[in-house]
Amino acid sequence: MARSSESADGQPPPTLDRLCAALVGDLKVAGASVSVVSHSGRQSAIYSSDPTAARLEALQFELGEGPQWDAMSARAPVMVSDLAASDESRWPMFLDGARGLKIGSLFAFPMLMGAALVGVVGLYSNTARKVDREFVERGLFAAGRAAMPAVNRALNSAANHDSHESAMAPALRREVHQATGVIINQLELSATAAFSRLQGYAFVTGRPIEAIAHDVVAGRLAFNNLPETHITEQGA
Repeated sequence: MARSSESADGQPPPTLDRLCAALVGDLKVAGASVSVVSHSGRQSAIYSSDPTAARLEALQFELGEGPQWDAMSARAPVMVSDLAASDESRWPMFLDGARGLKIGSLFAFPMLMGAALVGVVGLYSNTARKVDREFVERGLFAAGRAAMPAVNRALNSAANHDSHESAMAPALRREVHQATGVIINQLELSATAAFSRLQGYAFVTGRPIEAIAHDVVAGRLAFNNLPETHITEQGA
């Protein structure tokens, strides 16, 4: 029997980076991102192939809407084959931000380990494109193969604060969760409401949520000392 650290042919299992690179090449898309989700629903980016893929994932995380959220909720692929022509009313803020990145299409595939949802793979293409059954099947297969390496990377990053982290995919976004805790103390809110304030401030200022969180943790930004227009909860 092959060791758990090897594939059936005795070779080391492919890394998450290699799996994603193969997926991008196989499906002829421009880039990919991978996020894992915990049992409590916390989503964490662990891989992005390029800055555009990272920004697309971050936009969805910041706004709480987009194809990746829907793919995880439905446990089914979500295809946006022509972003410019899409009239998807469920993601108004995300679509506006995504179109500003000058991309043509978006795809999201849930990562499943058996019946358990562990995350989502996001893909984008620079041009609009039609997708067929083979495209969807290949995407689902690749997302399934990526599930275990993705979970292992997330666990390693959570356990080892000195582990290598891509600048485009900070491990488990520790500062976002730390900043949420700071805001809880500053405003005496629930965790959900505090995170909503963080999301709302990022949206209003047009800055990535990770940058806002970094300022909060560093003490450069205090939510109990902001103009009223900047502390409104997202969507309120």
